[in-house]
Amino acid sequence: MKCTQPGCAGEIADGYCMICGLPAATPADAGPDTSAMPATQPARPPAPARPPAPVRPSSATGRGPSSATGRCRQPGCSGAIADGYCDVCGTPAAGPGSSSAADAPDSGPSGLSTRTRGSSRLDSTALGSARLAGDSVATRRTGGSQRLRSTGRIGAGLVRVPPAPTTDPAEAVMANPVVPENKRHCPSCQSPVGRSRDGRPGRTSGFCPNCRNPFSFDPKLAPGDLIAHQYEVAGCLAHGGMGWIYLARDKNVSDRWVVLKGLLNSGDADALAAALAEQQFLAQVEHPSIVEIYNFVTHDDAGYIVMEYVGGRSLKQLLKDRMRANDGAYDPLPLDQAIAYVLEVLPALQYLHDLGLVYCDFKPDNVVQVGDGLKLIDLGGVRRIDDTESAIYGTIGYQAPEVARVGPSIASDVYTIGRTLLVLAAEFRGYQTTWQESLPGAAEIPLLGERDSLHRLLQKACAADPADRFASADELRTQLLGLLREEVGRGSSSLAPTSAPSVLFETPQVSGNDLGPDELPPLREDPTDPQFAWLSNIDVTDPAERLRALDAAPATSPEVALDRARCALALGNRELLERACAQMLAEDPWEWRAVWMQGLAALAERRFGDAQKAFNAVYGQVPGELAPKLALGLACELGGEPAIAEALYRVCAGTDAAYVVPAAFGIARLREGAGDLPGAIDALGLVPVTSRAHGEAAQLRARHQLALSSGPADLARALDSITDAPMEPVDRERFTAEVLEAALGFVRGGGPRQPAAPAGGVRIGRYAATEPELRDGLEATYRQLASHEPEKRVAWVDRANAIRNWSLT
Repeated sequence: MKCTQPGCAGEIADGYCMICGLPAATPADAGPDTSAMPATQPARPPAPARPPAPVRPSSATGRGPSSATGRCRQPGCSGAIADGYCDVCGTPAAGPGSSSAADAPDSGPSGLSTRTRGSSRLDSTALGSARLAGDSVATRRTGGSQRLRSTGRIGAGLVRVPPAPTTDPAEAVMANPVVPENKRHCPSCQSPVGRSRDGRPGRTSGFCPNCRNPFSFDPKLAPGDLIAHQYEVAGCLAHGGMGWIYLARDKNVSDRWVVLKGLLNSGDADALAAALAEQQFLAQVEHPSIVEIYNFVTHDDAGYIVMEYVGGRSLKQLLKDRMRANDGAYDPLPLDQAIAYVLEVLPALQYLHDLGLVYCDFKPDNVVQVGDGLKLIDLGGVRRIDDTESAIYGTIGYQAPEVARVGPSIASDVYTIGRTLLVLAAEFRGYQTTWQESLPGAAEIPLLGERDSLHRLLQKACAADPADRFASADELRTQLLGLLREEVGRGSSSLAPTSAPSVLFETPQVSGNDLGPDELPPLREDPTDPQFAWLSNIDVTDPAERLRALDAAPATSPEVALDRARCALALGNRELLERACAQMLAEDPWEWRAVWMQGLAALAERRFGDAQKAFNAVYGQVPGELAPKLALGLACELGGEPAIAEALYRVCAGTDAAYVVPAAFGIARLREGAGDLPGAIDALGLVPVTSRAHGEAAQLRARHQLALSSGPADLARALDSITDAPMEPVDRERFTAEVLEAALGFVRGGGPRQPAAPAGGVRIGRYAATEPELRDGLEATYRQLASHEPEKRVAWVDRANAIRNWSLT
């Protein structure tokens, strides 16, 4: 009986698949098989394309069901649920990551539920390879990258990732070390070998019928063998594209567990050369997130790499555990956890790149969680960036499409990172067939439609042109960290967001309801620019004078051109600004900062369509930054795209405290424009009391409450809402007059005067909700206004005299 798991060619034995390990009842729609693919030469023809299978409906998290009682649903945990939490790992009954953003409804921090459209449907200004015409070669400037340091814990302290359960190394030894037939390929021509015929099992050694080269898939070492008089073999751990992996004890170092990695086929010249190269240059690799190489030994004319034993759980195994816990249905990780895993391993990849090495085969199989840390394993595919001779190893579905033509690079490693992130976070059907060299859209993976920033990041990381991708693992990590903060903000709507400085933008300059080009976050200066020191010595702030000073620059540079563009924007000189930006884009078509300046100019000139294109392009280049989202939100608000604007404002308000004020006012304006005053009131409630804009927000809230008032009690609440708000005395008295006038209208009701309210009745400020007291309050308020506004004194005194209660004096 064949396994029904998509992408798996195994057979069912004893109720389970001999390859993927899933039960025979596994449904055909269980999602992509993330089992290890044979390490292949990129020149191997791709599998024929087939139409994508229908997508199984799932939530944003794709998380399986869980109950409030019974056993813990956390893979690898044997605990039970007690009082809503696991008594072993402490995970809530709803499953790991239940408080993550993926569980939250499509709403902002105020809880207002609004279905919106993604900004990806908007036009974008051309950047990168799209700016190059004809047969121009895509090359890009890669300097100026700013890096973030790893925190040393998965999730950068923003999200809790359950630790991996501990395992006994001896229990990981394979009882029957056999290479499955569907993974047997000739080491020379990659043709299938060792397959069953006429009911007879395939041979594990022999000669390829296509090229006649020998092959052998039998383990060369047996339990008890002593290698190099030091390493005692315990058995086989696994098999991979380059060889068998054995578990052994180091008899010279306290019987510590080590791993011996040998060759899958001793007749494979490419594998032998790769192993020797690995031994030579991997000795310099020392990173806490990369498996350590201890030694290189020989035994019976075969070579073995001795490396650190990593006794954790690979991300591939984690996905399989989640499938088993979810009754065989594919169950991707919550997005915040998927991002956290990738974030933690990116410093290791950057470390390799800094050494001039490329990893080549990044995928969930090669990332192992050990407690609350990660290890990058299987360095068999690692090679030097400038190596044009060694065999190239990779995995179908992860490897970048250009590797077969031009070889691996940092850009191709970035591609594998993006593909891995999507496999971890979503049910990525057909990633090794239909979508082998491209990304699906929101129709195929709903998560991409629900998380616009994630979609933008993946589009850049997995761009068809390598030059359009992130220039380094550090650059990707900076943006991915922003996505993690955004995702955590979505799931913590009841908590005030924290603030984290950006390496690219200053904080917004907004202190009230006004938002324009001058209030948007300014670009940070690049300290790596060649002319940065010279520019720092220009002590001129007037834009016209500064332009004259810039003419004396020793040489042109991006920061000099940006400075000219800033001065031109301040002077309203569009021609000069466009000239400076065109110069930057001519020298570097990926210079999104020039497009940012063009967007500011378009916004100032009320060319909202052009502003949307510019800011949308910047958003695509730095999807983890909030400044482009805020700017695009403003351009969409003013340009007739309120749904997109509100979605962007909500992301800003929920992610960073520095963006709460402009985003909250933006949401309030949009809700007011849609006739939803309660929604505007809720949005204004996001402005913290510590903000300079709190007084203005309180006034706007009070005015909306006044407009919604249906009686004296509502008016009392409206007046009370500004009691502690910082306001100018004249503004406070004016609003008090409006409230008391409305209250008097309610009390009078158009008929005879009402009797005084009984004790304990409604009071509006200091006055009871009766006509005599309200008249007294209005008279006092009008006279206060007369003292605050001398130019209107007579008018206010007349109104005070007209409203005063009748008396005998």
